[in-house]
Amino acid sequence: MKAILIEKALSSVDEMRVHTVPDPVLKKGEVLVDVAAAGLNFFDILQVQEKYQIKPPYPYIPGAEFAGTITKIHPETKGHFKVGDRVFGSTQGCYAEKLACNAKSLLPIPSNLSFAQAAGLFITYPTSYVALAERAQLKAGEWCLVHAAAGGVGLCAVQIAKALGAKVIATAGSQDKLDIALKNGADYGVNYRDKDWSAQVLKITGGKGADVVYDPVGLINESLRCSAWCARVLVVGFAAGTIEKIPANRILLKNISVVGVHWGAYQKYDIATVGKVWKELLELFATEKLVPVVYDKVYNGLDAVKTGLNDLASRKTFGKAVVAIGKDGVASTHSKL
Repeated sequence: MKAILIEKALSSVDEMRVHTVPDPVLKKGEVLVDVAAAGLNFFDILQVQEKYQIKPPYPYIPGAEFAGTITKIHPETKGHFKVGDRVFGSTQGCYAEKLACNAKSLLPIPSNLSFAQAAGLFITYPTSYVALAERAQLKAGEWCLVHAAAGGVGLCAVQIAKALGAKVIATAGSQDKLDIALKNGADYGVNYRDKDWSAQVLKITGGKGADVVYDPVGLINESLRCSAWCARVLVVGFAAGTIEKIPANRILLKNISVVGVHWGAYQKYDIATVGKVWKELLELFATEKLVPVVYDKVYNGLDAVKTGLNDLASRKTFGKAVVAIGKDGVASTHSKL
């Protein structure tokens, strides 16, 4: 099969090369999946440069999100999946034509979603859902401020906040990206490059401020200026590159809760919530209360992975950037086959 193979640390993704490698050999509990599409993630860039916390032994295949079709099941693998089922999930080695995956980690693709849409579900949507629905307990009618609202997790957060009945204020760094957030459910848009963006948020909310702040960027300090009494401020990530020091007096004076969100840790500490989150998300996808947004340009073929990752790093993309790998992935970019 064809796959991107990493044999040493790279200085950039431009050094990625497609190789011919042996097909995966199934172990007990695994299934073989023909990969139709794979999600592109910023941490893939860090991983091939040895700058990410997960460092697979060399040689390895990068990529962590996929959608595809089950083509083989190990005789000792138990579960409800069968050959021909469309599935999505996350595992190391998705930038390949085929992969072996633990059957317990797979989820069925809702019939109304394409492979391209499903390829980007596994990390972004549960992160945003557990943040807003579980950690923040966002309620209908509350004000929700979503930073980087056209990005991977940000656009999911906009959609989820609207599905929960909130009034959503989206921030982004350009009008084009604000338009994307507004098109996908945001009620208001604010450019966080404006010096007075927090004052704009206060004005929109009638002086009250945001009840919930969703921050994957690193804008906590300025967000505290436009947070409401008893606000819940969600620390989702630090895309801006700086880990802030938060002034505790502001937290105290407004009775604010600063809440961390680490979706990956639920698998270790709270497996029951993992099942609950996915049950609720799959229902929202099936009823189209949530519709995954794929970046307009679907990158075609393994050779295009480096182009897609470079575009992601340059912030050219919105929603979820995806690479189509198999023939089914190409077809699914234009249909729900």
